[in-house]
Amino acid sequence: MSKISKRPTILMPTAEEDKAITAAAKSDPDAQPLTPKQLKAMVPIRTLRGRPRSENKKLLVSVRYSPEVIAYFKSTGEGWQSRMDGVLRKYVTRHSRSEKNVIEPYGQPDAAR
Repeated sequence: MSKISKRPTILMPTAEEDKAITAAAKSDPDAQPLTPKQLKAMVPIRTLRGRPRSENKKLLVSVRYSPEVIAYFKSTGEGWQSRMDGVLRKYVTRHSRSEKNVIEPYGQPDAAR
């Protein structure tokens, strides 16, 4: 009994078959080759996916909070983690005013305050 392959075998076209395929594609008005300008504008899909990269990347940490704190912020709806971050940032800013290491509002320059 032969083992079934999970990957299908890919058969590459011969040189003559490749020429015939290319000629058929070029004769189709809906399948014209891309122009050099179009080729230059192409980017890999990986570079387009997701959010734009932030200059001020947040750190991933594991922290434990009391259930009441988490319940309160979760009750405020979607985006509760960002609101929690905002409350903590305000606390740090207010308690650091006498020191030189006042943090900036996330992603905003000093003049934006």
